[in-house]
Amino acid sequence: MKKLLTIALLVFTHTIINAGGFQVNEHGSRAMGMGGAFIAVANDPSAIYFNPAGLTQLKGINFMLGATFIAPRTTFRGPSPSIDEHKMVRQIFYPINLYASYQVNDKLTVGLGLNNPFGLGTKWPEDWVGRFMATETRLRTFFFTPTLSYKISEGISVGWGLDFVYGQVLLKRKADLSPFAGEANVKLEGSGTGFGYRFGILAKPFKDFSVGFSYRGDVKISFDGTAETTGPAQLQGNLPNGDVTTELTTPQNFNFGVAYRVMPKLLLAASLQYVTWSSYKDLKVNFVDPKWPDLSSPKNWFDSYIVRFGGEYNLLSYLDVRAGLIYDKNPIRDEYVDPTLPDSDRLGLTLGAGYKMNNLTFDLSYMFLRVAERTISSSKVYYSGNTPFNGTYNTTTHLFGFNVTYNF
Repeated sequence: MKKLLTIALLVFTHTIINAGGFQVNEHGSRAMGMGGAFIAVANDPSAIYFNPAGLTQLKGINFMLGATFIAPRTTFRGPSPSIDEHKMVRQIFYPINLYASYQVNDKLTVGLGLNNPFGLGTKWPEDWVGRFMATETRLRTFFFTPTLSYKISEGISVGWGLDFVYGQVLLKRKADLSPFAGEANVKLEGSGTGFGYRFGILAKPFKDFSVGFSYRGDVKISFDGTAETTGPAQLQGNLPNGDVTTELTTPQNFNFGVAYRVMPKLLLAASLQYVTWSSYKDLKVNFVDPKWPDLSSPKNWFDSYIVRFGGEYNLLSYLDVRAGLIYDKNPIRDEYVDPTLPDSDRLGLTLGAGYKMNNLTFDLSYMFLRVAERTISSSKVYYSGNTPFNGTYNTTTHLFGFNVTYNF
């Protein structure tokens, strides 16, 4: 029974931490079309997310709304030595973004943003080989961000923002009841809140050349939830159930960017994003009922980075076209990769267009994200007894973004 209890409990500490890795950076279609290299551009309302200092470039009142549709496709071959292929259930995620800005005077602009920078999830068939580690993982966060931006001089602006965060998490898997017959269903569902902040600087030291820096602080989200484990009636009293608490801390983001208008119609930009995933050393899950022991699961992620390049060309007076390139270094060590987040280094290609019609602007973008094939041979994740979950993951993702912006 003690072994059974440990297996059932480990799901919580094993899965929640991986859900924290689902960072979404596509929160503006124009920026997405340029590969996200928007830190030193930041001249539409999505500056609230990318670099709040850029809001001083906006005149009057601006509203911007949109979403990004994300369609990942993942397969797993294994566990070794088997080469059987298992496919993740297809899902479409749609993180939203909504921004508004108001120019108070020539120097001061205020804004308000709402988006989902941490989210997504994974879902595998109920009967697949890795069901004792994961069947469904889903995380969604809502960031409400009031912002202000101040123009110190014609060449320098600064911006600040506060983050009020609400998060939801859902985790499901099976638990192996060996040596007893049958399997248990394990489910954790909860919600929580947290607070954070951000700031940015935008400078134009030379004509047609700008540099930018932005910082998004970490947010500690305190979750209250319920653990539910169901199995054969004769074992139910030995399966953990009840209220649980845990904390999830999002990483800090340091963003550096440059932009240069090569000619009146061509803008080029680049940026570097540094993400402090090393904050994920372990995570504790606490049962309110002292009958069940608290657990901690090590992860030991490391800091990573994203390099972005992009360009925008004014093809016609009312039409801009865009393209970009992204390299995203994953933060997970081989031994900790598992089906809840089968991550690897990523290469992204983007295309986009913007159509202007009086006070309205329509932006569309597309990204193809190729996640490098990753073969795990030293896994510390076990799917049945002491058998490591070694194998090969393959993932591709298609992203489609749109935004509508109105200025008056």
